Amino acid sequence: MAHPTSDATFDTDVLKSNIPVLVDFWAPWCGPCKAMLPIVEELEKTYEGKVKIVKMNVDENMEVPGKFNVMSIPTFIIFKNGEVASQFIGARSKADVQKELDAVAS
Repeated sequence: MAHPTSDATFDTDVLKSNIPVLVDFWAPWCGPCKAMLPIVEELEKTYEGKVKIVKMNVDENMEVPGKFNVMSIPTFIIFKNGEVASQFIGARSKADVQKELDAVAS
């Protein structure tokens, strides 16, 4: 299960990570977010040690989603060395997300 992150822990969990981080911005009421959950969990196993995956509940955290202009969910942002490396919105296939992760995992 992807680790939760929050406005308070985002810097440590994401920006200061020594490996790339995929942040899944979601909410409990979001159908497409729920549809992505099994894919995100599979990818977490596949990329263990290469890419960290965290989830941020946008209902409970307003600061970070606002800072990165998260307007709709699910939004996925990949950070590498504290910078945005990639961003995509909406439900995607596992293969699509893997392509994004492969680009930063090397």
